[in-house]
Amino acid sequence: MSKVSIGNLSWNTNNDSLRELFSTYGEVVDTIVMRDAETGRSRGFGFITFSSEGEAAAAAEALDRSEVDGRRVKVIVSDSRPL
Repeated sequence: MSKVSIGNLSWNTNNDSLRELFSTYGEVVDTIVMRDAETGRSRGFGFITFSSEGEAAAAAEALDRSEVDGRRVKVIVSDSRPL
């Protein structure tokens, strides 16, 4: 599995809309829009987990600097960190 991070999200973007957008590029295992614990409001970034590195790379290349819900987003493949 491989993860991409997306930044500069609109406060209106949710997990379902991210899944729909990114599933064009491969099998999406999980999506999460990070939210403020107290207000529940989006913190403006999130993560999408793909079943393969190739799918994650294709999504990042295609969607980086694209417009999502009225905002130009930054999409990168997240670094893997050894446990």
